[in-house]
Order: sequence, then structure tokens, then C-alpha cells
Amino acid sequence: MNLLDRYIARQFLVNILTLFAILFAIIIAVDFSLNFDEFSEKAPRLLADWHWSENGATRLLAAVALVLDLWWPRLFQLFNYMVGLMMVGGMGFTCAQMVKHREFVAILAGGVSLHRIARPLVIVGIIMTVLQVANTEYMLPRLAPLLMRDKKQAGERSLGVQSLPLIVDASGRLWYARRFDASTGDLQGLWIWERDENGLLTRRITADGAHFEAGAWVLQHGVADLRRGSNDQIETMAPQAVQRIETDLDPTALRIKRFQGYSQNLSTSQVTELMRRLEKQPQPSENQLDSLARIRFGRIAGAACNVLTLLICMPFFVRREPGNMVAKSLMAAPVALGSLVGGLLVTTAALPGLPPELGVFVPVMVLLPLSIAAVTSIRS
Repeated sequence: MNLLDRYIARQFLVNILTLFAILFAIIIAVDFSLNFDEFSEKAPRLLADWHWSENGATRLLAAVALVLDLWWPRLFQLFNYMVGLMMVGGMGFTCAQMVKHREFVAILAGGVSLHRIARPLVIVGIIMTVLQVANTEYMLPRLAPLLMRDKKQAGERSLGVQSLPLIVDASGRLWYARRFDASTGDLQGLWIWERDENGLLTRRITADGAHFEAGAWVLQHGVADLRRGSNDQIETMAPQAVQRIETDLDPTALRIKRFQGYSQNLSTSQVTELMRRLEKQPQPSENQLDSLARIRFGRIAGAACNVLTLLICMPFFVRREPGNMVAKSLMAAPVALGSLVGGLLVTTAALPGLPPELGVFVPVMVLLPLSIAAVTSIRS
């Protein structure tokens, strides 16, 4: 990149980061002001953990720490949703600054085409999209448990304990647990019913607890009651000890059953593995398979929509003659919002008659010719 490219790219990147900083600060400040009472009520417990004395200043500091603890993992998630809009906004501010100082006029006078100026904008846009993909694949899966917390769970690292409803695994076994710790993935009060091809009970397994290790649940005091025979004559055999149960139901699959939206924070490889396990079940849920397929392919389509939206909005800001950039921004805003929001809705919703692998790319098919027309319409 030459000096001009580096200058434009640096200005563009600084504007994007500034917009993100302003957006994050506003969101955190608004949430803190609206829910100050809830954070303040939870502050004494945090002060007790810190072994600090309670007064007005320390209670306010603890409340601020709670809201920051709640929001810092959510900022990574918010980055993915807002990166497309921030790129368009950053491009608008960058071009407005250059128009204000007549830098476009100087560039054109030096014999440089406006299409040449667009190159660093596109390069930075691609870099931000790569960061979005890296955030999706590496950061969000590690932060997924923290993203499931609400205001009442601020400052905590536990997702809580609940009973586990009846769940069927790939082998047709029914699972139930009185307590499921979503943070550690451990089960307590476990019951497992194994059935034959007719749905009749063949074995019942009970255990005081279980933890997942190397693709199987290791049972604590696991006991199996064997049964054989028909409906008229059922013979119960002597109980046997059971130490391990291999199944596709790992702690991640159980968390997805409990927390709506947990699968959105998984990496593509984890989503693919879940789909593979679901397909092995006797009666796989088509709705769940389609939902996971939309998540997997929708990420590619969403990243492409961000870059295409940047190209579509470029003619509003990269202009040969100086003009009112506020008016151009007002004209570009509905175009950017329509492209990004429309792409987000289509990639997350089912389209009748289209498989999810194809339906998520409908926005890309629509935006691609529009972006080509927009870039070629720039007068230089």
C-alpha cells in the first residue's frame, strides 16, 4: 500500500473504532442508569467477596464493576451484529472529512481515479469482516456461558442448576436428571431408560451423579436393572453395576436444550458436530437441523452482506465534486439499514420452498448486482 492508501485506511479504521467505542459507552451507560437499583442491590454481595467495607463510594464502585462484568462479553457479540453498520458509518465520516478539506479535489487533480481511492476502503472492510469471522469462531464459543447470564447473574460464573427434562439420544434412550449444572456439565439424580425397537423398556439405569469424560458419561454408583420378556411375561434380572455410558448427549447438547440461543454462540465446527449427532438419532428433528444449517451457512452470507453493503453505499460518499455530506448520509442510511437488516432477517428465518443452505444466500444474490452497479456508477 502506498502513502495514500495508508492514509485513507488509517482514517477509516480510526473512525470505525471510534464509532464502536461511542456505541459501547452509550449502551453500557444506558443499561447502568436504567437498572441501577438491581446492580446496587447485588453490590453488597460483591463487596463481601472482596472483603471491603460497605459505604456509598464502594457500593457505587461495586455496581459499576457488576455492569462491566455483565457487558464485556456481550460487546464481542454486539461487534458481530454492528460491524456492517459501523463500516458504513466509518466510511461516511472518512469521506466527509476528506471532502471538507478538499482532499478529493487534490487527489483528482493529481490524476488519481476515485476508483483507486475506494481500494483502501474495501481492504479495511474485508479486514473487519475477517475479524468478525474470527470473533465468531474463537471468541464467542469461549464466552458462550457468560453470554447466557441476565442482570441477576452479573458477577457470577455459574449458569445455575436446574432439572433436566426427558431427552432422547441417538440410541433411543430416555435421559432424565433431577439436577443439571449448566456451568460444569455435571448431572445428579440420573435416570436412563433403554428401549427396544418397539419402544418397550429393556434396561433402567440409575446413578447418584455423572460427569462427561472422553465421549461418555462416567456414572457415580451406577446400577442397571435388566428386564426381558414380552408384555405378558417380564423377567427382572439381578442389578448390575454400570460405570460408563457412551452417548451423543454431551454437556454442550444439554445446554442447547436448556438455553435458547446458545447455539448461536458456537463455532462452525461445533454446529457441524451437533448436526452430525442429530442426523444419527432415530427420529431427528428437521426444524432443529434446518436451524443449525441456517446458523452455519448464514455466517458466510452475513459476512458477505457486510462487504456488499459497504460497496452499495460507496457512491453516496466517494464523489467527484464537493457537496452536502449530511444529505448524502441521510440518503445512505436507509439503504444501509435495509441491506443489513434485510440480510440478517433472511439469513435467520426460513424461506418456504428453499433449503436453508440456499435460502440464506438470497440476500447475497440480491445485493451482488446492486453492489456492482453502485461501484461502476462512481464518476471519476
